[in-house]
Amino acid sequence: MRVVLVSGGVISGVGKGIIASSAGLLLKTKGLRVTALKIDPYLNTDAGLLSPLEHGECFVLADGGETDLDLGNYERYLGIQLSHESNMTTGKVYQHVINRERKGDYLGKTVQVVPHITDAIQEWIERVARIPVDDSGEEPDVCIVELGGTVGDLESGPFVEALVQLRQRLGPQNFLSIAVSYVPIITGEEKTKPTQHAIRQMRSAGLIPDVVACRCERSLDDETIRKIARSCQVQYEQVIGVRNMETIYQVPLLLEEQGLSKLLEKGLGLETLEASLSKARTDKGLELWDLWRKTVVPEKHLPPVNIVLVGKYTALDDAYLSVRKSLEHSAMHCGRKLNLVSVDSEHLEPHMQEKEPTKFHDAWKAICAAEGVLVPGGFGSRGVEGMILVTKWARERKVPFLGICLGMQVAVIEYAREKLGLVGANSEEINANAPHKAVIFMPEGSKEQMGGTMRLGTRTSHFQPDTEWSKLRAMYGGKQVVEERHRHRYEVNPEITGQLEEAGLTLTSLDDQGVRVESIELKDHPFFVGVQAHPEFTSKVLDPSPAYLGFVAASAGMLDQAITAAATKTKLVTNGTNAF
Repeated sequence: MRVVLVSGGVISGVGKGIIASSAGLLLKTKGLRVTALKIDPYLNTDAGLLSPLEHGECFVLADGGETDLDLGNYERYLGIQLSHESNMTTGKVYQHVINRERKGDYLGKTVQVVPHITDAIQEWIERVARIPVDDSGEEPDVCIVELGGTVGDLESGPFVEALVQLRQRLGPQNFLSIAVSYVPIITGEEKTKPTQHAIRQMRSAGLIPDVVACRCERSLDDETIRKIARSCQVQYEQVIGVRNMETIYQVPLLLEEQGLSKLLEKGLGLETLEASLSKARTDKGLELWDLWRKTVVPEKHLPPVNIVLVGKYTALDDAYLSVRKSLEHSAMHCGRKLNLVSVDSEHLEPHMQEKEPTKFHDAWKAICAAEGVLVPGGFGSRGVEGMILVTKWARERKVPFLGICLGMQVAVIEYAREKLGLVGANSEEINANAPHKAVIFMPEGSKEQMGGTMRLGTRTSHFQPDTEWSKLRAMYGGKQVVEERHRHRYEVNPEITGQLEEAGLTLTSLDDQGVRVESIELKDHPFFVGVQAHPEFTSKVLDPSPAYLGFVAASAGMLDQAITAAATKTKLVTNGTNAF
């Protein structure tokens, strides 16, 4: 068992997750099997009830686990499928230990942080490190462990102690520590003191860095690297600079250029392991690297595709991270440069015209310039009327539209009001006393217990008969049954589905019971699609989500080519890009 630990100092949010994912990708290009685990020291048992404006999006795994957004990065980079156990929190660990204590597993001993909590952490890491995460069904060769927050935080103490003990137990060449630090630039000078103090604190805690990854807006001066190496007691080649890149998907190329692959091979003793790999595995790794490089480094001067994201949490980009990345994946495959503009849906509402006219006019100006409109998921009533207005705008003006979860429900509400004449139609979530409930609370849901009670994880959708014309189905290669991840409490009211279809809104796919609406579509529209699922959670750099790819392709005026590529299972090829 080999472990690569990625931890940080100075400040959080400087890219530990991207560096962890990139290190994992470099190992995969060697033919190795890689898994990943994120440690979040907060007391919540999971990310399900965390505000997206405070913590970023909640990423949903195939098994329904509601986790930190970094697990989305791991899956996107590494092409793997993780489980809810791949996100460890303080809440989960303490709950596990307390449950064991209540069962009498500790035989009357006094339960303490050391050794009981620290042992539970190590056991958790070792268990997750052996779970197969790819199609091979084999145990991974290396586990990437990312420690959230910063070393020195009070809540991270037990995890640091456990990781120090794990390093001692695994022994040399089975544990490699990457310390991520931030190098600020003040009046043009690169300041190394924060990094020096951060590494000193890590060393005092017992975490000896094998690699120091220095985040900075620009390439570090050679003298800065030498100074950090001297003060942090590492060799010159063990300090790597991680500057800002055009896209985060180019970071693995930068780390390879900086020599991280060689440091990983040496620090983990991978030479012997790599020598034992079959030619098929090493060839697969080389093919992965070649394809990755071609995909993330497109030709310059690509034509833009102008997409507007109309959401509730646009104040923080990370609140819709997977949506943004899915659009980026699709744009790369279409040979287009993504021009993504975020609009707060509340700014589109009529009351804003008098309250804050500048925001109102700027929001609608962005909508009018859009080649495609996307309405993502969300909770609560704020801004929903703005979403309804922009959905109507896209429907009537034949602008490509994609509604995700709440976005699909909003499209149904708009259609019920405008085409069915159901005045005041709304979602039960927005107005429990609405005269016409187009969207209702799911019968199996719970209104008392909020955490973990939504419809979560991978669910099956069945395309209905006579939907061969469906653009969404065509993007899935004409399949009748598809699987996507879900996260919702409300659904389209089954009592009005017949009326919707009679009025021209096709319910293209339903759930296993043939009752719950999974997707909607307009036949006489360039691309008007709503899905109850969150297909962004399964989109990959090298394998974009079919729903998102269809939407971006339609916005770029090349949906026919995308449908043909999906039908023939070939890559979408366009002029002006060397992606494929």
